[in-house]
Amino acid sequence: MPEPRRYPEGVTAWVDIEQPDAEASKAFYGGLLGWTFIDAAPPDAPFRYVIAQLEGQDAAGIGGPADPDQPTSGPPLWNTYVAVDDADAVAARVEAAGGQVLDAPSDAGEGGRSAACADPTGVPFRLWQARRRLGAQVLNTPGAWNFSNLHTPDREVAGEFYAAVFGWSIDDLGFAIMIRRPGYGDHLAATVDPGIHERQSGVSAPPGFVDAIGWLVETADRDAGWQVTFTVGDRDACAAEAERLGGTVLSRGDSDWDRSAVIRDPQGGVFTASQFTPPE
Repeated sequence: MPEPRRYPEGVTAWVDIEQPDAEASKAFYGGLLGWTFIDAAPPDAPFRYVIAQLEGQDAAGIGGPADPDQPTSGPPLWNTYVAVDDADAVAARVEAAGGQVLDAPSDAGEGGRSAACADPTGVPFRLWQARRRLGAQVLNTPGAWNFSNLHTPDREVAGEFYAAVFGWSIDDLGFAIMIRRPGYGDHLAATVDPGIHERQSGVSAPPGFVDAIGWLVETADRDAGWQVTFTVGDRDACAAEAERLGGTVLSRGDSDWDRSAVIRDPQGGVFTASQFTPPE
C-alpha cells in the first residue's frame, strides 16, 4: 500500500465546496472529473459532507444542507485549506499578522480540526489540522486538484501576511508570480515523490518550482479570492462536457505551460480546468 501523503505546515492541503444541492453537485463533478463519493457526515446530521475520490484516493470535498430546500449562507465557493500543526496557534498568528478568524478552530469529527480565516485584504481561506483525514491523496493527474491560486488586490500586503503566518516566499518569475513553501520539494522527495527533483529538471521547470504551492495574481477587489484549479487531460473536451452537464465556460486561455478554461458549475461554483502542456 503506498505511503499516505502528509502535508507539512504551510502547504495547501485540501479543497472543498459548499453547495445548496450536494446530490446535484455530485452529478456534475462526478460526470466531469470522474469522481466517486463516500459520505463523511453522520446519517442524521443536518448537513451533508461527501469525500470525492479518484481510484479510491481522497480528491476533494462537497458539503451542503441535508435538505436542498434549506437556505444557504451565500453563493457556492471553492475553499482552500492550508495544513497546520496546531489550528489554535496558527489562528492566533493570523490575527497577530492583521488577518481575521471568521470561525474559531473546531473539530471536524475524527477527520481533524479546522478554522475559517481571512487575510488583511479580505480573501478567505481555511486552516486544516489533520487527524484521520490527511488532505488530498491524489494530485496533478486528470480529475485531481492541481493548484489553488491567490487572486489578490494587494500583492505586498498579502505577501507580508502569508510570509508571517506560513513562511511563504512570493517569487516574481517575470511571466508569473510563484508562491513557495521553502523545503516542500525536499519533503516530497523524502516521502511520496522521490524523483521530483529530476523530473522537474527534465521539463526545465522554473527555479524553486519544486517548492511551489500556487501562483499569485494581482486583480481587482471584486475578483479577489483563492481560485481552485483541477488537472484535465484535454481542456476543450472538458469544457464541452461541462456545458453538456449544465455548466458554463466563462473563459479560455493558453500559456507556454497549459491550456485552461474557467468554468462555472450549474450552482454557481467557479473553478479552472488546466491541461498541462510543457514546452518542448
